Amino acid sequence: MALELNLSIITENLPLLLKGAGITLEITALSVGLGLLIGMFVGVAKLSDNRLIRGLASVYVDCIRGTPLLVQIFLVYFALPQIIGHRIDPFVAAVGACSINSGAYVAEIFRAGILAVDKGQAEAARSLGLSKWQSMRLVVLPQAVKNVLPALANEMVTMVKESSICSVLGMAELMFAAKTIAGSTGISLAPYTLAALVYF
Repeated sequence: MALELNLSIITENLPLLLKGAGITLEITALSVGLGLLIGMFVGVAKLSDNRLIRGLASVYVDCIRGTPLLVQIFLVYFALPQIIGHRIDPFVAAVGACSINSGAYVAEIFRAGILAVDKGQAEAARSLGLSKWQSMRLVVLPQAVKNVLPALANEMVTMVKESSICSVLGMAELMFAAKTIAGSTGISLAPYTLAALVYF
C-alpha cells in the first residue's frame, strides 16, 4: 500500500522533477561552457613567463579550489549585489558561481594537458617562425585539448552533481523539485531516491 502511494505521488509530480532535471542540465551546460573559456585562459596564464599574470592566475585557482562552491554561490548572490548596487537573478548567480568554480578546475586540467605536450612541438613551431602565442594557439593547444578530453568529461559529470547546491537559491532545479515534493507530501524516500537516480 505504501509503495503504491509513493508511486502515485511520483507519477503525479513527475513533470516537476523533469522540469527540474532540465534546469539542472541548463546550469551544467552553461557553467561548463563558460568554465572551459575561463579555464583555458587561466591555464595558459599559469604557464606565462610574466610573474604577475602567473601569480594572479595562481591566486584565482587556489582561492576557488580552496573554498566550497556553496560559499562562492552565497558570495555571488548575496555579497556581489551590495558591491554593484542591484540584485542578481538566482539563475545568473548560480551559473556565474558554478562557471567561476568550474573555471578553476578546468584551468588545472588545461595546464596539465599543455605540459603533457612534448616541448619539441613548441620548439619546432618557433623554429618555423611562429611567435610564442601562435605556437601555443596553433600547435600546442590543439594537442592539449585531445589530452584533456577525459578529464573535461569528468568535470561535466561533477558539475551535474554539484549543481544540486543551487537549490539553496530557490532555483527550481532537480534537487529543489525533490525537496518541494517531499515537503508537500510528507514522503521523502521516493522523491529523493528518484532524484538520485536521475543524477546517476
